[in-house]
Amino acid sequence: MGSELTFLMSGIVFGLSAGIFPGPLFMLVITETLHYSKNEGIKVACTPLITDVPIILITVLIFSKLSHLDSLVGLISICGGLFIGYLAYENITVKGVEIGTQDVGSQSLKKGIITNFLNPHPYLFWFAVGAPTVVKALDINLFSTVLFIAGFYVCLVGSKIVAVAVVERSRSFIRGKIYIYTIRFLGVLLLIFSVWFLLDGVTLLGIL
Repeated sequence: MGSELTFLMSGIVFGLSAGIFPGPLFMLVITETLHYSKNEGIKVACTPLITDVPIILITVLIFSKLSHLDSLVGLISICGGLFIGYLAYENITVKGVEIGTQDVGSQSLKKGIITNFLNPHPYLFWFAVGAPTVVKALDINLFSTVLFIAGFYVCLVGSKIVAVAVVERSRSFIRGKIYIYTIRFLGVLLLIFSVWFLLDGVTLLGIL
């Protein structure tokens, strides 16, 4: 149960961090909500459920074929740790959010899909972090894998939907201190996972 909870918690932390960080998709969620309605914002929030499926399948398939090569897996784990560390740095140093006001017509779902497909973060995350974690979880049991993926996407999509509801009621929220401090706190948690991946990587390489 302890291992299963670890995978669940890692999914939750990664999902929340990606969900509320002011990246391209989050900003599109907010602008669609402000320009049109909460329903349009929710459509954008749900696009990772569409765009990420092929990314997950391909990266997990590739990594599962390489999982017996300890040195290569170690290097990928180190890359994952560095990527998580970069995300942690972005979260910890975030200072505020600027919202564009250009009105280009509502095609929320289409814009969300295009934005997420062109965003390099999902590809980097799933190859360097998500796929290795899924393969490790599968080595334990299928339930651990389900917990990780469910925790990630419930929090990734759910946090964006919550942001839609909050922004619709109070447009000043995402410029407030609570939002900024929440992102920074998640950045600290990401640092912990960064160290975990780095240690796993150097262990597989035989350095430790």
